[in-house]
Amino acid sequence: MATPHRIAIARRRTPATRSRRELRVEQILQAARDLFGAQGYDATTTAQIAAQIGVVEGLIYKYFPTKRALLLQVLGYWYDDMFGDYTRELAYFPTARKRLHYLIWRHLCTVRDYPRLCGLMFREVLSADNDYRGSPLHAMNKRYTQLLVDTVETGMRGGEFRTDLPPRLVRSLVYGGIEHEASRYLARYIAPHQQAAADAPALDVGLLADQITNLLCDGLGPRPAAELTETRA
Repeated sequence: MATPHRIAIARRRTPATRSRRELRVEQILQAARDLFGAQGYDATTTAQIAAQIGVVEGLIYKYFPTKRALLLQVLGYWYDDMFGDYTRELAYFPTARKRLHYLIWRHLCTVRDYPRLCGLMFREVLSADNDYRGSPLHAMNKRYTQLLVDTVETGMRGGEFRTDLPPRLVRSLVYGGIEHEASRYLARYIAPHQQAAADAPALDVGLLADQITNLLCDGLGPRPAAELTETRA
């Protein structure tokens, strides 16, 4: 059965209009995603990826110059899939607080549903100081997190949130906090041989989304004028 990610990739173009090259690239990306997720990036070889789809190893390099380039493309497709139609979905929520909660909840769902890909993103890409910055994947990540910045700015303009805190700090607190909070959950997928992984708790997406949203919005809420005067004194 095709995974949601496979379905999303297949929808990009109809079978009648997809070239042989596109179909081959899709096969390689799917095999790489499966093996990177199951074995980890370092333990996976391009020979294994080729064997997974029944081709010679050299064919992989016809489409991807390095294994690293292949990893970035796998994660790029995943990010593209995650976006879905965020703009349309966010429009259903009448307040900035509800939109903020939705973005936090959806990000947590992604961590819960795609733990191995999240682990690859955190360990192999975000922690590396090489080809990530300036890459298409970096641009996608900026677009993805900008949705939260835009939501906070909208709340500030509408009077829901205080205006003396930088929206980018809120973004860092949300995504950095989720990464830290979910680290033990991800450990069972990133390093299943470690004892810590066996003891890792489940990720309660609904509860954690509520807690983060409440913590942020209580702090972001407009402050009484008297309190502001006292703080500045």
